[in-house]
Amino acid sequence: MSLSIRPATPADTALVLQFIRDLAEYERLLHEVEATEADIARDLFGEPARCQCDIAELDGAPVGFALWFYNYSTFRGRAGIYLEDLFVRPEARGVGAGKALLRGLAKRCEAENLGRLEWAVLNWNTPSIAFYDSLGASAKTDWTVRRLDGEALQALARS
Repeated sequence: MSLSIRPATPADTALVLQFIRDLAEYERLLHEVEATEADIARDLFGEPARCQCDIAELDGAPVGFALWFYNYSTFRGRAGIYLEDLFVRPEARGVGAGKALLRGLAKRCEAENLGRLEWAVLNWNTPSIAFYDSLGASAKTDWTVRRLDGEALQALARS
């Protein structure tokens, strides 16, 4: 069994969107997916690229992905990586694909002298929380994620 991680290419656009939809279905949020192949192509492969994506392959077949972008920590005075999505197909879980995707991002953080790697996880997703805990990830329980989108975002922008 051969596991490898590679950067996504424009030929992977439909695959990346399918992984996003698969993740959303797992998270019970498929009804919220609005992204199209054109959106993914624009933001992953346009100029400038807004995000990046790594693909996990098992024996040459795609089994998972990590979609991420750079962020910045003013407290550390260094950039970091925010992992927007991490997903491994259920039939490929347990072979190390998720860990390999995260390891690749951790290596990138080290190589680029980045300050942190962070992400969010749904509170009910105990299998993923246990996996992240096993890697030594800490929960930031003193912080609450806040979001403006849709009408609230438009209202603020227009005020």
